[in-house]
Amino acid sequence: MTTGFCLSIAIPLHNEEDVLPELLRRTRLVLDQIAGGPHEIVFVDDGSTDRTFLILEEAVKQDSRIRVISLSRNFGHQAAITAALDHVTGEAAVVMDGDLQDAPEVIPQFVEKFQQGYDVVYARRIRRKESWPLRICYFVFYRMMTKLSDIRLPLDSGDFGLMSRRVVDHVKRMPEHHRYLRGMRSWVGFRQTGLTVERAERRSGKSKYSVMRLMKLAADGIFAFSIVPIRAAALFGGFVILLSSLYVLYALYAKIFLQRSPQGFTALLVTVTFLSGVVLFFLGVIGEYVGRIYEETKARPQYIIGRIVGHLRTETERYTNQKTPPVSSSKAESIE
Repeated sequence: MTTGFCLSIAIPLHNEEDVLPELLRRTRLVLDQIAGGPHEIVFVDDGSTDRTFLILEEAVKQDSRIRVISLSRNFGHQAAITAALDHVTGEAAVVMDGDLQDAPEVIPQFVEKFQQGYDVVYARRIRRKESWPLRICYFVFYRMMTKLSDIRLPLDSGDFGLMSRRVVDHVKRMPEHHRYLRGMRSWVGFRQTGLTVERAERRSGKSKYSVMRLMKLAADGIFAFSIVPIRAAALFGGFVILLSSLYVLYALYAKIFLQRSPQGFTALLVTVTFLSGVVLFFLGVIGEYVGRIYEETKARPQYIIGRIVGHLRTETERYTNQKTPPVSSSKAESIE
């Protein structure tokens, strides 16, 4: 391992008091096993209402590697990750959830790949422990997202993964509010690879991602990296016009040559109702894009910091103990 290598671990938290002691123990143990340093763990308390922040305050007193950023309210998971990435200072940063479904013990494998020259190392999830309907939804979504996206997105990969310093810096320069980190890091490019990781069961408590939040995250991913839904409206409109033209030709043929007019009030009613629903559906799709444009034009901050505990290092301090430059590939290659 390169002398002076500094690793940052970014962890967003929201009401994780039950799992936090075990998370701290396992994460600190993993950092102890990684050569180099000084490493850091940047926790972002995303408006917790339990004892999460108090536990983190005590942890800062016991370990100088821990920094805690408390947001003024709950801004959401992706905003909390953004806050963490804005304050990490390592040559590489690992993003992981705080519910221990992302095992800290995988981090050394990420670091090993980073030392081989990869800028992004993501976890490819297998054998998820969620209920089977949710597993099916995840399976379908990732494959649909890959087909719709304008960039190549790795299958079955979440936010858990490592990014080099230059990837983090590029992600930080992306100003959008509806963020989809796993897509953003793919968009940046450079050398990327995946590691097969078994998705652990949540250790305690309930997931903060409700069905509606999962749907919102899925929508953010689709609308942020694809304009296929809008194109689908035009294609469907063209298809309907074609069918209408064919029906007009049939009606003229029946009237002129067969001496009868096509009838069917029920069919007409069903057709009008169906097309009205289609129009409203695509108006909603267009509205999603327009709404996101509206959100971006307001230019509000993605999060507001309420309090910071622990010393956040500056860029100058980041290189104080570094004897060699950060290890990172200079070649831009496709995702593996």
